[in-house]
Amino acid sequence: MTGSASTDTKPGRDLLFFTGTRADYGKLEPLALAALDAGHRVTFFVTGMHMLVKYGLTKEEVHQQKRFNVVEFINQRDGYPQDIIFAKTVSGFSDFLQEHRPDLVIIHGDRVEALACSLVCATNYIRCAHVEGGEVSGTIDEQFRHCNTKLSSVHLVSSDEAKARVVRLGEPPETIHVIGSPELDNDILSLDEVVN
Repeated sequence: MTGSASTDTKPGRDLLFFTGTRADYGKLEPLALAALDAGHRVTFFVTGMHMLVKYGLTKEEVHQQKRFNVVEFINQRDGYPQDIIFAKTVSGFSDFLQEHRPDLVIIHGDRVEALACSLVCATNYIRCAHVEGGEVSGTIDEQFRHCNTKLSSVHLVSSDEAKARVVRLGEPPETIHVIGSPELDNDILSLDEVVN
């Protein structure tokens, strides 16, 4: 594991964004920038496909922002099955959380890495916000996504239809916020409303 999280004591909250792919980083970056602008400290935990040469070492996109603290963790090698990736991510992310206890962890979607993160947060009683829950795909991704929803305490969904699905999963309506798609919609819910 490389990198370090800030130990800054400025007002604001410590927010940890968890990313495993270029696709989820594209959804999380606008939220992270809004959090910085609101005075919060932002760290990205970068793992998964970001770390593989085969996929272009997209971790560099996170570093290029230069406004985030970045922690890197290699959770896989080419060809690893999903259960091994899940286990390695649980172990590595848990190690990180033993030293760094953020006020809120933000994950996106339906990847096995996000599922590992939400499980570690739940078992360590750390609040987790799930972006784009309530979507449907008809694949195993949908099962992972719904698990992330149940393991998270805050839900940032893209539409009223997604909100209705999350409510049907049993989540309290007051924990669900319709924010649109973060990389497309500029009228994003204030993260102060989420972390308070």
